[in-house]
Amino acid sequence: MWNANDGLFERSCANGGLGSMTDDDQLRRADRLIWGLIAITVGMVAAACIGGSFHIVWTSFQAVGIASLLLCLVGGFYSTRKDARAASALLCTAQFALFPSVGAPLSYVAASAGLPLWDETFASWDRSLGLDWMAWLTTMNNHVELHRIFAFAYSSFMPQAAIVIVALALTGHLLHLRLYILSFILAALVTIAVSAALPAQGVWGHLQLSSGNYPAITPVTRELHLGIFNGLRDGTFRDLVAHGAEGIITFPSLHTAGGFLFIFAMWPVRYLRWIFALLNITMIVATPVDGGHYFSDVIAGTGIAVLCWMAAARILHASRTTAEHIAEIPASPSIEPDLIPCPVEVTLAPDAESAPRSVAQA
Repeated sequence: MWNANDGLFERSCANGGLGSMTDDDQLRRADRLIWGLIAITVGMVAAACIGGSFHIVWTSFQAVGIASLLLCLVGGFYSTRKDARAASALLCTAQFALFPSVGAPLSYVAASAGLPLWDETFASWDRSLGLDWMAWLTTMNNHVELHRIFAFAYSSFMPQAAIVIVALALTGHLLHLRLYILSFILAALVTIAVSAALPAQGVWGHLQLSSGNYPAITPVTRELHLGIFNGLRDGTFRDLVAHGAEGIITFPSLHTAGGFLFIFAMWPVRYLRWIFALLNITMIVATPVDGGHYFSDVIAGTGIAVLCWMAAARILHASRTTAEHIAEIPASPSIEPDLIPCPVEVTLAPDAESAPRSVAQA
């Protein structure tokens, strides 16, 4: 149970997060909140299409739409059979599949604001911290096998998300699973909002790098997003897609935030926690080169992950009913005196058999 005197962050990460097996009402409230945020995101994307020049490429949404619908139907079936673990695995997979498919178009809409670029500012922040991006690229280029490990870790984002959902569901950490999904949605929405206000094209575009700068390696993202990013800013690109969408957010790094959320999410699973910690620390270290991020993006992404995890934990705590809170308050002892005194029995010595046997008999 929740204890108001415990630290919120420690309480949400230890012993299964918000609890291992929780009551159905808590899970339903968490699911309603998650579906509500997804619906709000859909509404914002729809508004951009109705009131602006964007148009939806419907074919890119077909696969995820059909898959999510089937997951929800089968998950609902298991819910009626009171199989909470199977239902959670299916329904939460649908949630995690749907949100990126509408979150990516929202990031496209945000980039279209076309505000002044902040690349030089972010690069100067790195220099002020003594962090040399080009030196790190050279290190990766000089250690090809090491870079392959980093590139593998960076590319493991989506497989990790699927494993986290299944692992938490099958081990019974059902509300902790909702905490993970809610915190990821909050982190994505925050990074989209910040990227609209502080847009940046990333290191590849800012430094105008080419393959000649990294002849021995092939970083994962490189300049692949720049055509779409610049097209969104100058108005020449207005397609909103789900499948095939490019990651265009530079500051803060959503990859970094996701890496820390994976660690927080898997901490209750004893046999996987250290594997996920090592994998995601590697992914975060790979983010500057393979994600084309400034070091300041990584630092900001770390802060976003911690704040959104704590905010999600507090939101789920606050969503509990008043009756549940009252039920946890121990009953106070009565201050009224007993009206009928209890008889006090007296133990008699063997030679005092003639004495009264109790105070009541005296």
